[in-house]
Amino acid sequence: MYSIIVIPPPTTEDARPDTRFRLAPGERLTFGRSAGENTLGIPHEGVSRSAGEIAAHGAYWILSNHSRSQTYVVENPEGAGEHVKVGPGRLDAPIPFEFSRIVLPAAGDLLPIEVWAPRHDYRDWSAGPAGSTTTPAFSVDRSKRYFAVLAALCEPRLRGAPHAPLPTVDQVVDRLRPGWPAASRATVQWNIDYLAVKLRLKPGPDTADPGPRLNGKKESLVSLALRFDLVREDDLTALPGPGTR
Repeated sequence: MYSIIVIPPPTTEDARPDTRFRLAPGERLTFGRSAGENTLGIPHEGVSRSAGEIAAHGAYWILSNHSRSQTYVVENPEGAGEHVKVGPGRLDAPIPFEFSRIVLPAAGDLLPIEVWAPRHDYRDWSAGPAGSTTTPAFSVDRSKRYFAVLAALCEPRLRGAPHAPLPTVDQVVDRLRPGWPAASRATVQWNIDYLAVKLRLKPGPDTADPGPRLNGKKESLVSLALRFDLVREDDLTALPGPGTR
């Protein structure tokens, strides 16, 4: 039974080859400029002859970086910026993502290798111990205006552009106004400030020491929300209109 599927980088700017490499648990695939048996050949002068190796291990896989100087980045395209860096010479780095993109820097180009791993197993929570409910780390109500504002801020990165600039306050107003006619710069900004306090990024206004001003407030909110899955792609369906794709 195959564990992972490896898809080579495009041969041109848009065209991907038809070749697919399928690895069962315990099998390995080397990649680099020098093609050979059971090797993913990447004909690019900026790729090392022996650039690295991928190995399948059941529900996850490992990556070895054989380069002397280049760091490889493994992105989770479904994780809104989540990534793992594998430095030069690092061997057997475990990669936990179900869908991954290895980004190889190559003489000014960034070459993507896609890796599809099996879906992970999760615990059956119905079999857990009885007792009092654990207090949630972050309490958010998806029916409230503040959550709509947070979802609108996260939307570009959840739509598959992990490095997209965040929407401005005016863009958030325009995004939400079809379902919230009273939305304005003041109301959206108030909800951003409220979120910063609610998610404990800054102290509340009733404290004796309000602390320093929080710079990059929107960036901090989005980073926290995406890292801890406070906003998921499924939440975007509640936003009005077609949104950004």
